[in-house]
Amino acid sequence: MAVTEFLLFILTATLGGMFLCGANDLTTIFVSLECLSLCSYLLSGYTKRDVRSNEAIMKYLLMGGTSSSILAYGLSWLYGLSGGEIELQEIANGLINTQMYNSPGIWIALLSITVGIAFKLSLVPFHQWTPDVYEGSPTPVVAFISVISKVAASALATRIFDIIFYFSLNEWHLLLEILAILSMILGNLIAITQTSIKRMLAYSSIGQIGYILIGIIDRDSNNGYASMITYMLLYIFMNLGTFACIVLFSLRTGTDNIRDYAGLYMKDPFSALSLSLCLLSLGGIPPLAGFFGKLYLFWCGWQAGSYLLVSIGLFMSVISIYYYLKIIKLLMTERNKEITPYVQNYRLSSSISKNSIEFSMIVCVMASTLLGIVMNPIVAIAQDTLF
Repeated sequence: MAVTEFLLFILTATLGGMFLCGANDLTTIFVSLECLSLCSYLLSGYTKRDVRSNEAIMKYLLMGGTSSSILAYGLSWLYGLSGGEIELQEIANGLINTQMYNSPGIWIALLSITVGIAFKLSLVPFHQWTPDVYEGSPTPVVAFISVISKVAASALATRIFDIIFYFSLNEWHLLLEILAILSMILGNLIAITQTSIKRMLAYSSIGQIGYILIGIIDRDSNNGYASMITYMLLYIFMNLGTFACIVLFSLRTGTDNIRDYAGLYMKDPFSALSLSLCLLSLGGIPPLAGFFGKLYLFWCGWQAGSYLLVSIGLFMSVISIYYYLKIIKLLMTERNKEITPYVQNYRLSSSISKNSIEFSMIVCVMASTLLGIVMNPIVAIAQDTLF
């Protein structure tokens, strides 16, 4: 594959995500979102000779274009109802001045914007693109999309809902609560049945964003957004570390089937241990960083009164440990009859590209394991940034 264009798309998508995190008017929001989305579509279909990659880009493009049009429709309602304002705070003031903050049009805008953001966050029932794109796209692209889309869309959601729809607090809280509950339940339950590790991580990410929504919903709590930012930071390292291990394995074997990982510890104990630590951290096993991130997130949600959300989140976190441990059990098997030919023919490589991936994997594994020890400084930085 051509590396130059690949890096160009990656950097452009990153730039779009960065602008989206700081965008404060409708024009910048939509242009930044499309900059991120269009590059993500191109990256997902970058291996154009692969049929699965072609399928991924078509589904991603069609559903992404539909969601962007719905989002633009909602933003246009805000523009009209506010009297022609595009800056977020001015829109909120304009809605008050025009007495349109409680009109039927504002509910249309709320629903349209929620649908558009829910697609970017892979929330149920707007998640249909996620497993197919995860399975068909090149694995490094999946790792990139899995974190940047969630970070950027979460930043956008907090800004729009907090600034513009603050007078519709109960309504958008109810919408996001329903989406969070559906995502946590469906994502974790379907992940149990998957045979491809990339599809399993797709449904796992749907469940994870359900947990993250608890922090967005609990904006009345002083720590709500801080807990979301803290867990998002830890999730980035946990997810990228997991995908780094998958990239190494797929480069050396050419498969992403979960059963083909059986016995990897016998041939490559370093990769097997790294993957195990990242998966355990995603599951929230103490004393890894994922445990402290979930603990702080759920504690803030409980303090804010979201008892149902936190209870479902705790229960589904326990369920998620099952399918993570299932993979770890396969990795650590020592029975020769269960070891697949892929692992039996597994060969370690010392090429520069693989060494770079291993270095990234080490950094992410260390962060996923040790960042929980320094949770207080991380939380303090997140709170200072917000308040």
